[in-house]
Amino acid sequence: MQAIQILKPGGPEALTVRDLPTPSPGPGEALIRIEASGVNFIDVYLREGRYPAPLPYTLGQEAAGIIVALGDRDPKAGPDQPVFQPGDRVTWCMVPGTYAQLAVAPVSRLIAIPASITIQQAAAAMLQGMTAHYLAHSAYAIRPGDHVLIHAGAGGVGLLLTQIAKTLGARVFTTVSTDEKAELSREAGADEVIFYTREDFAARIKQLAPEGLHVVYDSVGKTTFEKSLEVLRRRGTMVLYGGSSGAVPPFDFIRLSMMGSLYVTRPRLNDYAVTRDELQSRASDVLNGVAAGTLKLRLEHTYPLTDAARAHRDLESRLTTGKLLLIP
Repeated sequence: MQAIQILKPGGPEALTVRDLPTPSPGPGEALIRIEASGVNFIDVYLREGRYPAPLPYTLGQEAAGIIVALGDRDPKAGPDQPVFQPGDRVTWCMVPGTYAQLAVAPVSRLIAIPASITIQQAAAAMLQGMTAHYLAHSAYAIRPGDHVLIHAGAGGVGLLLTQIAKTLGARVFTTVSTDEKAELSREAGADEVIFYTREDFAARIKQLAPEGLHVVYDSVGKTTFEKSLEVLRRRGTMVLYGGSSGAVPPFDFIRLSMMGSLYVTRPRLNDYAVTRDELQSRASDVLNGVAAGTLKLRLEHTYPLTDAARAHRDLESRLTTGKLLLIP
């Protein structure tokens, strides 16, 4: 089978197409033929070496496909172990190795795809959808009337997070770079869209919301972190969940007390979908929202698996909107 691996950290050119043996599912595992694999910034961080990975390493954390074979039942599995059959359509995330034609994943991490949505929709929804879900419901639980800033408002997570925040009753501010992205952000429900390429977003927010914001959701990092803290109200919360512009420099946390006893958290999805029940609950909310049309996906581009390097370049350019998928 073909897979995309990194042999050493680097730029998009470090992505290497390799022929690998077909994996075999062990106890409690399934072998899945991948129909679509999501491209996410965590893949970039792993490729760059910002997150360590054992080399050679098959990239990809999210996919959807069809079960080909099942291993034996895990003797340690509890009574809530899900039951699947070959031919079932499933989706999953947070399991490495999805930039490939076939992959093995634990049955306990698989989610059945509702009949009313496509495999590509399922692949596009899982990681970004559950990220938006835990950000809005758990990392900081949005309440009606909260003032919320979402950076990269036209990105995959940004568009979904905006929709969820509006459903929860927030006033939503977003930052974008182009007129096209601004339109997409408004369509998702943003109340105020700010062009960070044309004006100081912090100064603009202070005009629009002089009392400050309850929370900032920041996936950009280095170039936005300082000014994001400035727009928070007393006891406001900074949720830093990515670093597309680079890592935030070392920070003296005594400053948080001087700026109004602020909170800062650096969460990751893995810690908000630990148990089977938590994973199933979040995934079901997201997939059922897609099925019902209350959570709208934007499938921006699809690429052949062998064009993974181009997908990474497009993602890093920050010129894309919505979701990027690799098709084996």
